[in-house]
Amino acid sequence: MVNSDEIPTFSAPREDDLFLGSSFGLHSYGDLKQFERFFLQFLFDFDHNFEKPIGFLAPSSDTLIFAIAACWNLGIPIASFDTKATSDELNRQIEQVDPGLVFVNQELQPKIDHPDAIDIKQLDLTRSLEIDVVLGFEAENYTPTTEPDNIFGYFFTSGTTTGIPKIVPLKRRQMLFAAKASAENFKPRKNHFWLLCLPLNHIGGISIILRSLLYGSAIFRMKSFHPKMITTFLTENKLFQAASLVPTMLKRLLERSGFFVHQNFKAILLGGGPINTDFIKECRNKGIPLVPSYGMTETCAQIAANPILKPSGTYGPLKSVGTVLKPNKIQIRDEKNKAVSVNTTGEIWIKGPQVFDGYLNLDNKDYFDANGWFRTGDFGYFNAKNQLFIDSRRSDRIITGGENVSPFEVESKLNGLTNITESAVFGITDKEWGQKVVALVVTKNGKPINPPSIKEELKQSLADYKIPKKIIKVDELPKTRTDKIIRSKLSELFLNYTEQEEKS
Repeated sequence: MVNSDEIPTFSAPREDDLFLGSSFGLHSYGDLKQFERFFLQFLFDFDHNFEKPIGFLAPSSDTLIFAIAACWNLGIPIASFDTKATSDELNRQIEQVDPGLVFVNQELQPKIDHPDAIDIKQLDLTRSLEIDVVLGFEAENYTPTTEPDNIFGYFFTSGTTTGIPKIVPLKRRQMLFAAKASAENFKPRKNHFWLLCLPLNHIGGISIILRSLLYGSAIFRMKSFHPKMITTFLTENKLFQAASLVPTMLKRLLERSGFFVHQNFKAILLGGGPINTDFIKECRNKGIPLVPSYGMTETCAQIAANPILKPSGTYGPLKSVGTVLKPNKIQIRDEKNKAVSVNTTGEIWIKGPQVFDGYLNLDNKDYFDANGWFRTGDFGYFNAKNQLFIDSRRSDRIITGGENVSPFEVESKLNGLTNITESAVFGITDKEWGQKVVALVVTKNGKPINPPSIKEELKQSLADYKIPKKIIKVDELPKTRTDKIIRSKLSELFLNYTEQEEKS
């Protein structure tokens, strides 16, 4: 068993083993090694400052996966930005992270203001693998900085009361422990695929790349989620052994009458939002091995997970997200910061080598106690078998289709619009998206609203998934004596006004 003093190590993959597959073909670890030489020389030719991270702003592609993998192997930190983000969001994040270079899709380049924004096509995979790279003196003598406490990436969470996303610097140590802990439960065999159809600006998608690197197994990349194609892969192609999905994706697969998995398929790893137990029951009935889990950016993805059971991956009880991945620890505490007994709901605190050391450019005293425990803001409980149950995720976060949304960010934009005096944004349960973003607004002098017009205005400053699906005008918002919005009452108010609207 690994303890917190032993940094996990992994064997280097063989060059002829499969690294990446996609609709564009197959690539080996030998191809990755060749790309690394090309990439490293490119950086030296461009006079990159290796003390700074490299930024990526581009949709999923084989080139992007190769570049992210190369950065890990070369010890270069990355910052992968959300292609759906607005220009203001992107430039604020770029200013905070301060990348030396930003490789960007040409269509997205007008969104950012950076002196060294480079078209990602300059890293074109086909061309890089055809060039006979001759390393210069500096590149030839470059030594990767791969110490466990070195940062490998900067990731953006949803904001807190400010509405501004927090930045999570993740260290190599976290990924090494995360990969080791996950492998105790499951890892794909060499030359077998882990399906990747998640965004590559989240830790969920990037961790698939890096875990596969460490395991020496293969990734199959899909640019977007395609239910029909995925059904074919998982039912017929024995090379596919795992897939990482969010609940919305799983729902769409289960809607297909012909969806099942072949007998050698190991697991669907499920995270990224509230999980409907009906999905788990259906997977159990169909013999689809499903691994519900719990994690966050701050823990380098999953830190608790259900075991993989055979033959059909059935779990009991259904609502559990499993046990804590060792050597990490989780405590459930009450409002006085005292540990609670089993079957008692409290706030979730975590500690261990997978847990980050603190947010960038923030005073972290509100997030960690004196003994290094991280306060997640999530609530849950343990049963007598040490299985974890999640009651509610962070109050400042809406998870819709696997995307994190800060209600405070959306509220600040709504409140800046003409005729809106205040607003409350929250998530309501939705079968399609897990949660959907909705808003209640109060207007000046009770003036009526035009929801389509409001949504159109919000598009200027918010990504599409952050824009409320439904906007309702109310007379007033529920508040405490100190004028704080009582968020626990918002859903009931929303339903009441929705019913009135439907009757009128």
